[in-house]
Amino acid sequence: MADHQEASVTLPSDPASVSTARRYVADVLAEWGLPTEAETADTVRLIVSELATNAVQHTFGQSPTFTVDVRLERDERLRIGVTDSHPRWPQRLPAAVQQDNGRGMVIIRWLTAECGGRLSVTPTPEGGKTVWIALPWTVPVQT
Repeated sequence: MADHQEASVTLPSDPASVSTARRYVADVLAEWGLPTEAETADTVRLIVSELATNAVQHTFGQSPTFTVDVRLERDERLRIGVTDSHPRWPQRLPAAVQQDNGRGMVIIRWLTAECGGRLSVTPTPEGGKTVWIALPWTVPVQT
């Protein structure tokens, strides 16, 4: 396998794009050798769903699209980033019991940490941001 692989898709900032983003990442990871039934694949699909949902819901119509980047570095680290053009960075909100939303970043942070990864946010040159997760790449050995 190559030292570095990349894939990217830009989608309209629309709720229907969340499932498209999730499916796209799952297909890319399967192509790179991660079985679709692997626990890591399920975790990544949930993380991508939450990141894409945030990009759609919390940009308040000010980001017409969002981009999902998938990178595999030296068969060791998987990085997934979701970029939108809205300047507001994700907020850490208290998870109130009656709260209907606002738990996405809590879920993303917890799942990422559970997999031994980390979350970061970087600004884009255009004034938006990319929310990145980095996870160890663990593909089961095929026997």
